[in-house]
Amino acid sequence: MNRPKVLFVTPPYHCGVLESAGRWPHLGFIYLAGEARKAGFHPVIHDAMSRFDDLEAIRRRIEAERPAFVATSAYTATFPAALEVLRAAKAVDPAITTLAGGIHPTFMWEETLTAHGDCVDFCVLGEGERTLPELLAALRDGGDPGAVRGIAFRRGGRPVRTAPRPLVADLDTLAPAWDLVDWDDYPLYFMDGARVAILNSSRGCTNRCAFCSQHLFWQGTWRARRPERFVAEIESLYRGYGVNVFFVADEVPTRDRARWERILDLLAARRLPVHLLIETCTSDILRDADIMDRYREAGILFVYVGVEAGTPERLAFFQKDVEIRAAKRAIDLIKGAGMIAESALILGTPDETEASVREALELARYYDPDYMHFLLLAPWPYAGLYPELAPHVAEHDYAKYNLVEPVIRPRALSRKRLKELVLACYREFYMEKLPAWLEMEGNDLKRECLLRGMEAIMENSYLKRHHGDLGGMPQQVRLLVARLAGRSGG
Repeated sequence: MNRPKVLFVTPPYHCGVLESAGRWPHLGFIYLAGEARKAGFHPVIHDAMSRFDDLEAIRRRIEAERPAFVATSAYTATFPAALEVLRAAKAVDPAITTLAGGIHPTFMWEETLTAHGDCVDFCVLGEGERTLPELLAALRDGGDPGAVRGIAFRRGGRPVRTAPRPLVADLDTLAPAWDLVDWDDYPLYFMDGARVAILNSSRGCTNRCAFCSQHLFWQGTWRARRPERFVAEIESLYRGYGVNVFFVADEVPTRDRARWERILDLLAARRLPVHLLIETCTSDILRDADIMDRYREAGILFVYVGVEAGTPERLAFFQKDVEIRAAKRAIDLIKGAGMIAESALILGTPDETEASVREALELARYYDPDYMHFLLLAPWPYAGLYPELAPHVAEHDYAKYNLVEPVIRPRALSRKRLKELVLACYREFYMEKLPAWLEMEGNDLKRECLLRGMEAIMENSYLKRHHGDLGGMPQQVRLLVARLAGRSGG
């Protein structure tokens, strides 16, 4: 039986944020590949981002694979690079059908097909595991793509979209193609012998943060996998592929306490030598104050909690339901249980001033997480905040909508000055952290992760490049990084 080949290619995009700590597979492609295979197609995954491949390497892979379909996925910052992947496919063979999915094509399908119809044949909108196989089958069999729900394409020279597709009712019916992953591509820079996977125990978010798009993408829903299936997947990946670090991609894996406790108990009972990194909300951490020891027993090492804003006025602007004292308490609980606490503050709103940036730094010191990120607001063109931010947008290159480039021009600051202030926040925050980490006792794993993690950040993240743009990394920072390397065996 003819099994048409589908080549999934990640955009070759790098901004020095995600890749600063390590690399991990593209979970969406793993799920899509599994569903495409079930439908009779031959999926291949080429993770150009993790391999640091350029367009020429991608072109050669397309030529070698000779696929019928090339698919990519994009959020806003990766969208220009995703287009280049699809242009390369069309250059290799104009008969290749190209598909774009992910959050940016989902909400910007009309712009995508109008401006880039030369390289984008179809947009897969929203959750794609049911949509993609149906679309591929329609195209293979000469059917009408207009009958496929959840896509957009050009018909009669105009972009059109079909009826929305319902979300997958039971996430445990999906069949991720873990066997297609080249696991050697996915290390964690601050842990020797780490092999990294990303997976989810749930999908969705019911919070309505105005700067974010997750609530919109998941249609305000939250759907959970069964704890037994989720933990069995972790065990299978550990025993079958040697995966020992798991990024849990959920926005709020802890939302249902009874379910979350079941996951913790199952993980603790298995005693697997694995580590989990999760994101959740401060309210769930506070709710779980009496079981934080069980988090650690289950193997949870990192916990990211979103605070994102400082003053009550800024929290209201972002529609962020977080109280400052409550967030502080949540971070203290995480650290007190021996885990690494990570958080972020968002800067760069139109009303940002030098004084407000300094206030953010003081707030970071008050929160006192192990890692704090000072991120610059990216005005996603589909987010709830965009109409208010649009008059202040000074940069229209989507590749720079990456939370580290100043896209919005504050009324009282130049973008260059804003970048300088943000780098100063990083410098001052971590100059105070590093000496304490060097002397930390009683938690060797945490100390080693913090020290080597900071070394990796300074070597691999945008901070190194941006300090170079402003005249180089300060001598005091270089000396501390050198001490880190010596203390941590780097």
